[in-house]
Formats: sequence, C-alpha cells, structure tokens
Amino acid sequence: MTATDDSVNHTLDARGLNCPEPVMLLHKTVRGMKSGELVEVLATDPSTERDIPKFCNFLRHELVSQSRRNTEYIYVIRKG
Repeated sequence: MTATDDSVNHTLDARGLNCPEPVMLLHKTVRGMKSGELVEVLATDPSTERDIPKFCNFLRHELVSQSRRNTEYIYVIRKG
C-alpha cells in the first residue's frame, strides 16, 4: 500500500526523526482522523518497528501493514 492508494487518507512523513518523535506525531495525526481512516507512516528510525505496533495495540488501532524498503519503514494504520 502506498500514499497514492485511494484507501490511504493521510500520510505522515517522520523520516529523519528519532524516538519518540515519530510516535508523538502519529498520535497527533490520529487524533485528527475519523474512525476507520488510514494513515501511512514513513519513518527511518528502527525503534518504530517496536513502538508503532505497541502504539496501535495500546490505543486499539489496526496495524494494516508494516514493511521495510532499504532504510525506510512503512506502516499503514487504521484508526480504531
């Protein structure tokens, strides 16, 4: 899934940011979304592999996909 897909409603570019900034920005982005909308997160911090799934689990959002392209981590999250 990419930001050009019709199903992705928001894109959060957190590349170049380190923990805890990507998750803090994700939290702010999700707060402004409607339930069921999708956000694509682009990150370069390896700690997002741990932090974003925990964020989703704790706040009951769905981690739709998680992938890696070279040094970039890509997540698609559906707001719960």
